[in-house]
Amino acid sequence: MSTSEKSGYHHGDLRAALLSTATEMLEGGEPFSLRAVARRAGVSPTAPYRHFKDRDALESALAVEGFRELLAELGGGRGLPVSLPDLAEFAVTYVAFALRRPALFRVMFGKPCDDADDERVKAADALHELMTDALDHVVPDADASALATAGWGLAHGLACLYLDGKMQAASDEEVADRVRSAFLAITSVGS
Repeated sequence: MSTSEKSGYHHGDLRAALLSTATEMLEGGEPFSLRAVARRAGVSPTAPYRHFKDRDALESALAVEGFRELLAELGGGRGLPVSLPDLAEFAVTYVAFALRRPALFRVMFGKPCDDADDERVKAADALHELMTDALDHVVPDADASALATAGWGLAHGLACLYLDGKMQAASDEEVADRVRSAFLAITSVGS
């Protein structure tokens, strides 16, 4: 038996295995380092350095995965929203994601995007673009970019208020109802 077979080192996709392990550790509330992730993944302590130069690079990669997952949930295989209530569902989905994946959400938004990290910048920009496109589709005569920023700010603010325990709800449906009504209240002002 070779050394790599004994240690469990061989992975078909080491980067994916490391990200999966780091996500598990993050969501389990375990502090992680590249060495801790390597140990948990069953690879040598130096193996993560093939894909991540340091812990910040690993966290950035986790953030990119989080943005992609959130975008997939927002898209949900459906077309762009056609009404303000449809847009409100974007906000509901955003807050639900944050509450379901709080540690990942904090990694996604806990640090500024580093312009040197193209993937993270692109992933965050893709989220803003989706919101802008959605608003432009529903409210074509408005400043879609400004509305997207406002809508994102509202959804993000509500997510953080719930995550930080400043707002509480008895159920996921109560959260969804509150997010929906807040979004619709703001977007109907002046209508």
